[in-house]
Amino acid sequence: MKIEDKLTASVINGVKELYGAEVPAKMVQLQKTKKEFEGHLTLVVFPFLKMSKKGPEQTAQEIGEYLKKNEPAIANYNVIKGFLNLTIASDVWVELLNRIHADAQWGIQKATEDAPLVMIEYSSPNTNKPLHLGHVRNNLLGNALANVMAANGNKVVKTNIVNDRGIHICKSMLAWLKYGNGETPESSGKKGDHLIGDYYVAFDKHYKAEVAELMEKGLSKEEAEAQSPLMQEAREMLRKWEANDPEIRALWKKMNDWVYAGFDETYKMMGVSFDKIYYESETYLEGKEKVLEGLEKGFFYRKEDGSVWADLTAEGLDHKLLLRADGTSVYMTQDIGTAKLRFQDFPINKMIYVVGNEQNYHFQVLSILLDKLGFEWGKDLVHFSYGMVELPEGKMKSREGTVVDADDLMEAMIETAKETSSELGKLDDLTKEEADDIARIVGLGALKYFILKVDARKNMTFNPKESIDFNGNTGPFIQYTYARIQSILRKAAEAGITIPAVIPTGVELSTKEEGLIQMLADFTNVVRQAGSDYNPSILANYAYDLVKEYNQFYHDFSILREENEALKVFRLALSQNVGKIVKLAMGLLGIEVPERM
Repeated sequence: MKIEDKLTASVINGVKELYGAEVPAKMVQLQKTKKEFEGHLTLVVFPFLKMSKKGPEQTAQEIGEYLKKNEPAIANYNVIKGFLNLTIASDVWVELLNRIHADAQWGIQKATEDAPLVMIEYSSPNTNKPLHLGHVRNNLLGNALANVMAANGNKVVKTNIVNDRGIHICKSMLAWLKYGNGETPESSGKKGDHLIGDYYVAFDKHYKAEVAELMEKGLSKEEAEAQSPLMQEAREMLRKWEANDPEIRALWKKMNDWVYAGFDETYKMMGVSFDKIYYESETYLEGKEKVLEGLEKGFFYRKEDGSVWADLTAEGLDHKLLLRADGTSVYMTQDIGTAKLRFQDFPINKMIYVVGNEQNYHFQVLSILLDKLGFEWGKDLVHFSYGMVELPEGKMKSREGTVVDADDLMEAMIETAKETSSELGKLDDLTKEEADDIARIVGLGALKYFILKVDARKNMTFNPKESIDFNGNTGPFIQYTYARIQSILRKAAEAGITIPAVIPTGVELSTKEEGLIQMLADFTNVVRQAGSDYNPSILANYAYDLVKEYNQFYHDFSILREENEALKVFRLALSQNVGKIVKLAMGLLGIEVPERM
């Protein structure tokens, strides 16, 4: 039974005995005592003044006195205005630690048979370039959110929609045909996604040169862009692709396969995965079909030029294009098609799209359209909207090849972790394999934590140097504390000290120790809140607060040198459980913690 539930029952009994009144449990408001006051939990007494017919201070005094006499969990109390601050007895805290100690997955709920199915879409790359820093934020948020939703007892399906068709793909294909001389990932030693990305940049370079040349001949910029032979060839290639031209389709498949092999490596390094990948080349026709069905039912209308639109003025929005005059689809159509296929594949209860905030309007419209078309989860779809991520130097542009590449970034982070750890002497006693693995864990942990500790809705600047600091609100600081705890536990085991399955009560605890147990117990609420608010940063900042508290405790109290045997065992058990919760919290964020550092 939770301490709060136990106290709620006692307060109800107290009010009945003192004032002869029955009160419902929801009237008993218990909250964490503010730091500046003595106590663990605070009872708000204002709701009981009608029954006591006395002032707030006297009412608080009487209830406090009753609890101290009749509730063994209460060691003491104090009154500040209309607030009754309650101090919980040491034995109750040890009992609570025992409950946490007995549960390896404290705070994590398993999905039951009839749990709701939540589908989360993230990543959404284009097959004409490698993943970049923006994708890193997207993937890390999507992956963490999936873990958090699963930890709240939902069934979770992680999906990705790959933008594998359209003019941008044709640009890379055309540039490769023209300037590639048959280059492959094997012949060049490049990852496939990087190779194709290089040709996308090459197309842009040649296209800009063509436009400049035509403008020199006296054409306006618009005319030059429309008459560029390269762009005309790319459009012709797209037409052939849509007409299923076997040669173009074969080239498209070959180049896309190179890209997917490259993406797979990046995803693996990043530690993210998907249960099902959808491809726009397979969903866009489905969307067209669904839109035409909506047209028949009168949800949409056709203009004179043949294009199909949705009138959303009744919803306070405007008119939205769904099919162009030539019958080709737009992004909205593709999203409808993807939704149709997903709904066929899975009994979805909730759909979450992890997409940047520049698409807020798009998802507002998509929600209305899916609802009109009869998708049960359409109305309540969640657009998990996140802000831009930049480096201290400023924005990134992919066409000019100045983008911050995800692979390069991860490699640089691991390298920086290696240098920083070596300077601090943290890798001295390790083999090369161990040192490399720790550098990987720390480098990627620094990157992931720095991105995930920021509320997703905010724009952010990722600062590599700051993120790898071993002090402050960083991944390495949390990882280092975890490793320190493991080191203490190893030394205890070497000294023959075992932590029992049940920690004996009867030890006098300091407020610091009681506070740590309270924080551990709170992990359950933190996981729940991160899920209900769709906000992984709550977990990241909780992990930081927990290790900060633990480090102060470690600094102020002896653990292995403690002479009182019972207290030594208690402190080891406390340390072990702090380590366990840190590992669980970081695990939900997709961050590994090293056993030694």
